[in-house]
Amino acid sequence: MSIAETLIPPRPAPKAERKALTTSALIGYIAQALWLVLAIGLVYMVLTGWDPEKFAKYGPRYLDGIRVTATLVIVSVAFGALLSLPIAFARMSKNRLLNGIAYGYVYIFRGTPLLAQIYLLYYGIGSFKPELEAVGLWWFFREAWYCGFLSLTLNTAAYQAEILRGAIQSVPKGQREGAKSLGIPDRIAFRKIILPQALIVALRPYGNEIILMIKGSAVVSVVTVLDIMGQTRYAFSRTFDYQTYLWAAIFYLLIVETLRHVWAWLERRLTRHLTR
Repeated sequence: MSIAETLIPPRPAPKAERKALTTSALIGYIAQALWLVLAIGLVYMVLTGWDPEKFAKYGPRYLDGIRVTATLVIVSVAFGALLSLPIAFARMSKNRLLNGIAYGYVYIFRGTPLLAQIYLLYYGIGSFKPELEAVGLWWFFREAWYCGFLSLTLNTAAYQAEILRGAIQSVPKGQREGAKSLGIPDRIAFRKIILPQALIVALRPYGNEIILMIKGSAVVSVVTVLDIMGQTRYAFSRTFDYQTYLWAAIFYLLIVETLRHVWAWLERRLTRHLTR
């Protein structure tokens, strides 16, 4: 057994090695510089071409467009969430007929453009005016807002059904087996054990879907709904000023960023028991 009689004198920390600049890093720096130049250019164009009279004249219309967009998205997402429940359960069903119908619904609405769906609902179904009047539904399909609401609801229901189905199936089977071993009924086990865990898994995809709905809702302007983009098209048709579209982009960006921060706070709040 040996005993050290002298201590090793303290030494300075080794110098950090300077990594060579790689090609990917260089491309990243160049891309960031280009984005910075573009952002500065946009800010410069907005400041130099700012017209207070136009903004004072069309600003209230933009505020009304924000109200229409927010109402349309909130109502569509809420009704889409209700519709997604039976679709998700049908997708997980062992019944081939229910599973096939739900699969066809999801396949069609996820595989076709939202713009085409709006056109089909507003112009396509509108060609059946006599039949719709006979059954008392023409009052719904003659209004562009209702057609936009229905198309957004059907579209987001397909995506939300797949989000919910994937989240439910991601819960380990041991949770179900443990509930059965304790004698907990399947309905109570699903409502109090499986579903809460699934919703936590689906929380971030739901936030992404809402953000996509906010941006995708701009297509309802093509059927004369005066949302943010509809009011932008109106302002541009009167002024022929490209900055009207810059204003719209800024409003969409502010809405999305606000929702992103709120959703991040909500996610941290609901998953605080999972962090260490």
